[in-house]
Amino acid sequence: MSRTDLAFVDLLANARRSAVHLELRDSYGIDGEAAEFTAWRNGWRPDPDPSTWWNDFHTWVRDATKRGVVVRRARVVSEPVSDYIRYEHACTFQNIAAGESVRWLSRRKASDVALPGNDFWLFDGSLIMWNHFTGDGASAGPELDDRPDVAKLCASAFEAVWERATPHEDYRV
Repeated sequence: MSRTDLAFVDLLANARRSAVHLELRDSYGIDGEAAEFTAWRNGWRPDPDPSTWWNDFHTWVRDATKRGVVVRRARVVSEPVSDYIRYEHACTFQNIAAGESVRWLSRRKASDVALPGNDFWLFDGSLIMWNHFTGDGASAGPELDDRPDVAKLCASAFEAVWERATPHEDYRV
C-alpha cells in the first residue's frame, strides 16, 4: 500500500461527519490507472458487476458511509472534456456504488470561485490532505495540513463548487 493510501485510510477511518474531495485537473498520470486508462481508450468499458472492479478504496468508502460519514467528490473540468475525464466519468458509477456522491462543474462556471492550488480531501471540515501532482499528473505525495484558515478556504471552495455542480447522473461528457 502506498504512503498516500495509508494516510487516506487512516484519515477516512477517523472521520466522523464528512470527507470531501475536490479534483481540479483534467488528467492524471497515476501509475495504478495507466493500464486501465489505456484499455479504456482502446474500447474497453468497465463491467457493471462490482465483483469485477471492487477494490480496497471502495471498501474504505463504504465502511465510512456505513458509519454515517458523508463522502462527496466534486470535479472541476475543462470543456470539452479530455479523454481522461471521459474515462473518469465512465468509471464514476463505482464511486457511487461505494457510497460517494459525485458532481461535475465546468471550469467556466468556477471562474469566480476562490479555489486552492491543489486537489484535496477535507475531513470533518478541519484536516486537509493535499494531493500533490507532478506536471505529467503523477502523484507527488500527500501533505497534511490542519491550519484552520486553510481548512476554511477548502470548505468554502468545495461548497461553492458543489452548489453549482451537476450531479453525476445528469452530467454529460
